[in-house]
Amino acid sequence: MNGLHAVVAALADSGVKMVTGVPGFPITELMEALNDLGLKSEDLCKHEWSVNEKVALELALGSSVCGERSAVITKHVGMNILADPLVTSATHTTGAGVVIIAGDDPGVEKSQNEQDSRFYGMVAEVPVFDPSTPETAYLCIKEAFLLSEKVRTPVIIRLTYRLLKKECKITRKKSASNTAPLDKKIWQLTMRGKHQRFHRESYPNMCGYAENSKLNTYTKRGDMGVISSGFPSFIVDSIMPPDFSHLSLTIVNPLPLELINRFISEHERILVVEETEPVIEKQLSGKVLGKLTGHMPYGIVTAGDVKKAFKNLDKETVTSNITPQTIEERGARLICDDCPYLPLYNAIKELNVPVAGDLGCSIMTASPPLSLLDAAFSLGSSIGTACGFNRKGIAIIGDFGLAHSGICGLINAVHNKHELVVVVLQNEVAAMTGGQVAPDLAGLVSSYVKDTETIDPKDIDLKKKLSTKLKKKGISVILARARCPRFDES
Repeated sequence: MNGLHAVVAALADSGVKMVTGVPGFPITELMEALNDLGLKSEDLCKHEWSVNEKVALELALGSSVCGERSAVITKHVGMNILADPLVTSATHTTGAGVVIIAGDDPGVEKSQNEQDSRFYGMVAEVPVFDPSTPETAYLCIKEAFLLSEKVRTPVIIRLTYRLLKKECKITRKKSASNTAPLDKKIWQLTMRGKHQRFHRESYPNMCGYAENSKLNTYTKRGDMGVISSGFPSFIVDSIMPPDFSHLSLTIVNPLPLELINRFISEHERILVVEETEPVIEKQLSGKVLGKLTGHMPYGIVTAGDVKKAFKNLDKETVTSNITPQTIEERGARLICDDCPYLPLYNAIKELNVPVAGDLGCSIMTASPPLSLLDAAFSLGSSIGTACGFNRKGIAIIGDFGLAHSGICGLINAVHNKHELVVVVLQNEVAAMTGGQVAPDLAGLVSSYVKDTETIDPKDIDLKKKLSTKLKKKGISVILARARCPRFDES
């Protein structure tokens, strides 16, 4: 079984009743695998893609309130969107177990940044598991539901692409889930009282679990020690010298500090191996080596990186020669040659106005040779960004990005009487993540913005039409309808 199927099997064996999420690398296939794994009818659960991650978590929390286990599947940037209900849920409390499966992208293979989901454990004060193999991922999910119900908060499981693709043997065991709905007695407490209860009961239980979990493994062999978590733990085990000790952490929030400090005290030198950020390293008071000392790189960790660090353990610091990767070195990710929106992009380029883009396919127009976009911060952000321009410009947004969070920017633009032209790429799919169906908001938009027009992006008068809209006062919306050739089933 590979890691992807191990996760799905763990969800089934935990008695999950609802799975929600938003597609994106590296977790898109997880939701699809719920259909493809051949689960028995009694193991099947309701599963659906949501318009954004906040809504996905809200659905899962609603399931939990009624006593049914639920899970949320999101990529790392989606954690930013669901952070609001996540942080509150810890003191609000939950009912049945809620597990958030966060897919991180070390190395930034298919993402807009390289953030580390483990930080959200500290922000929300909820448990975080960082498994190293498909087998530990399976066990983590089973444990996470039990822990979630014990401490009454969601639990985060951090996964990466390499772990999801790795194969190993899994021993499956279906567990009984004696779940209960939300205990409404929590409403007898004030908001301050809820926070006090959390730190008297829930958080100490998390700490006790972290210190005693058998998922953390301690192997004593010599005077040199390695502390690791996640997939790098598997790498360390595969190349570690026989006289090195290894503390492999699977639960990384709260950190089992008593266990870690004992490990540190028993060794002369300690190397911390983790990806993407120095989350563990920053929390350790003892002298340790890792990213902060230059021994390990930020981002993805390879066997070569670990071997190099082993050779430099006698040094207090290592000079890191980090050279920012260029588009020329990696190779440009170009827009498809048969993209129906190419004439539209070229027309916008000729207008010489500021252009805000989004994190759909249009992001590939930002780099040379087209160099169209001035900025593209996050999915759904282009309308809000364009409203901040010092002159009337253009916001390019996909229909999925509009439904995800861009609609809020449009509402704000109308309410505060901003000046811009919004171009919606109305192709009816989330093309960057596998062609999932996007909600059609054309009726909603046209009822809200008077100057809304549907066009064919191959229209020969595109430049003239756009120029006219830019000269008008207020907001104009252009719905550019076309089919992505990759997902055109007509």
